[in-house]
Amino acid sequence: MTALALSGWQHHFIETNRIRLHCVTQGEGDLVLLLHGFPEFWYSWRYQIPVLARYFKVVVPDLRGYNDSDKPASGYDLDTLAADVQGLIESFGYTRAHIVGHDWGGAIAWYLAQKCPQSLNRLAILSAVPVQRLLREMVSNMDQLRRSWYMFAFQIPGLPEWVIQQNLGEFVRNLFREQAIRKGAFSKEDTAIYQSALAKPGVLSAALNYYRQMLMPWNWVREWNHAFQPITVPTLVLWGEEDSLLSPHLTEGMDRLIMAPFKLRIIPHCGHWIQQEAPQTVNRELLTFLRKR
Repeated sequence: MTALALSGWQHHFIETNRIRLHCVTQGEGDLVLLLHGFPEFWYSWRYQIPVLARYFKVVVPDLRGYNDSDKPASGYDLDTLAADVQGLIESFGYTRAHIVGHDWGGAIAWYLAQKCPQSLNRLAILSAVPVQRLLREMVSNMDQLRRSWYMFAFQIPGLPEWVIQQNLGEFVRNLFREQAIRKGAFSKEDTAIYQSALAKPGVLSAALNYYRQMLMPWNWVREWNHAFQPITVPTLVLWGEEDSLLSPHLTEGMDRLIMAPFKLRIIPHCGHWIQQEAPQTVNRELLTFLRKR
């Protein structure tokens, strides 16, 4: 952890939307929020924070339920999660931010860009699609349904938490190191850090509640019938060519969702954990995109 101690970033607790979120911050300037995915926490952005902080005020929360943030029993729907992020923007004294999201953080970022475009300057998405698109793909695309089997397994109350807890080390290694295409992206120290964060009381249930909320029948019907609202802010999408969790078919026609400047970059020999597997490429793409005037 010596490198982390010398990184220059700071830790804060921010009250937002009636909960307390732990955040890592660094830098000054326009606000950039980095939103992590499942089952991560702020640490997944460790390669991006110091690079972006040369030009921006970088804020990286542990999302609701994760690591050192509050772990309420409810509030894992997209409306509430988006309100958490909006509250963060306001708490730091800004009205708008560049939003960068990976995996579940990307789903929240897509949703924010649809519902609250006035809160965004630019949108950068890593390995994520809007929830409406994912749900429809899970019904119509057998390849994506096969890749999403774990989401259905998570629906059983209590059992997934117990099984994962009993095999937490193996779960973390399999999910990160085995699913990564670039195996060197995760050291033993990295997996130990993720394991420690997931072992904190309440984290596993909170993390699984994201999927349980998404697949609630009423929510599925609502999202299925909900017309996608076009994105009106400049958008960058980065995608690992060999992502094992998301079908490459999900990127097709993405340009039709966006009524603003748009770029899709497929990163070769890269899996789902894109900002950790290809940090230099991701950093270069983010800096070019976010600094564009």
